[in-house]
Amino acid sequence: MFEGVRVLELAQWVFVPATGAVLADLGADVIKIENPRTGDPYRGLTTMGIAAMVGGVNLNWEQNNRGKKSLAVDIRTDEGREIVYDLVANSDVFLTNFLPRTLARLGYDVADLRARNPKIIIARGHGFGVRGGEANTPSYDSTAYWARGGFAHTLTPADYDGEIGSRGAIGDKPAAINLAFGIAAALFNRERTGEPSVVDVSLLSSAVWTLSSDILSSTVKEPADPAIKPNRRLDGYRTKDERLIIVSFLNEGHFPGFCAAIGRADLAADPRFSNRDSRAANSAAFEAEMKATIASRTFAEWCEILHQSATPWAPVQSAAEVANDPQVVANEYLVELDSGQGFSFKLAGVPAQFNEKPITPTRAPEVGEHTEEILLSQGKTEEEIIELKLKDVLA
Repeated sequence: MFEGVRVLELAQWVFVPATGAVLADLGADVIKIENPRTGDPYRGLTTMGIAAMVGGVNLNWEQNNRGKKSLAVDIRTDEGREIVYDLVANSDVFLTNFLPRTLARLGYDVADLRARNPKIIIARGHGFGVRGGEANTPSYDSTAYWARGGFAHTLTPADYDGEIGSRGAIGDKPAAINLAFGIAAALFNRERTGEPSVVDVSLLSSAVWTLSSDILSSTVKEPADPAIKPNRRLDGYRTKDERLIIVSFLNEGHFPGFCAAIGRADLAADPRFSNRDSRAANSAAFEAEMKATIASRTFAEWCEILHQSATPWAPVQSAAEVANDPQVVANEYLVELDSGQGFSFKLAGVPAQFNEKPITPTRAPEVGEHTEEILLSQGKTEEEIIELKLKDVLA
């Protein structure tokens, strides 16, 4: 989809690099600029002990950096800056999550980049947006998305001491897709009008979008005491072996079929439970009947029974169960990637598929793996590259 589009990525950690990975999967030529001495600090997860590893390969790194080329250059030096400017002149998108003040200090703000390429699209990922007093506040998804964005408070039970913690990159991934969409829209607009755009997506804006059902409800109700946690009930039923099943009756037409499937057609015929309003008025009695019925069989038995029904339902699954879910397997939501070291491993594919086929990624680069290749294509000679390496501008 993006063949012929060059993306210059000056970004670290997960949110914005994951955007670059999505664009690379879709055919863009993504050049990742890395520090020649340390690389992207996200590579260091291997030493922090929180990376998913297989055969010495850091899967977290591969997930968010597959398909890119790595250029290791010191962007703080005059020589390094000129190398970046040369690439800007021949790129379609400049993708970054550096803070606005940092970009301005280093010479990579909008005016600097547009001076080298008036048509370049500038895509920026932030924690809290580009306006307001906290535009330059550092952030991660656990702070800007999960905590400040309302998820921790909304999902924490009233009787829990503390707040429910987020999972790894839980906000980075949706924000990355939002930014990729913005870039796609900007490319489409430039194709039609010739005009470039500056695209901004923040972790906070992504949280507002994702949690909008709760947030919009809060705007039309009397504001609650922020110290009071929401009283969340368990939206599921426990099986005989203590697993959970979730059932949804948003469409009233599903209720009779569900009752028949579980052997309780009497529930649909009972005037106390025959429609949504009557079930709400008699919720305690209905819940008691449902709990007793679901508790009479095992998780496996209910999965078999409900798979044959036409009811919106789902088993509450672990991450390991999701990886082996028949629908995940059938639709190839996890894709095989060749490590280049004689074995392959699985990564989550791009959520969008085209023509009913998954997109197969290629591996992530080593630090500076493509430095010489990129600079030679930009007109540098081997002698110039060696000289820059001796000056520690390149790696």
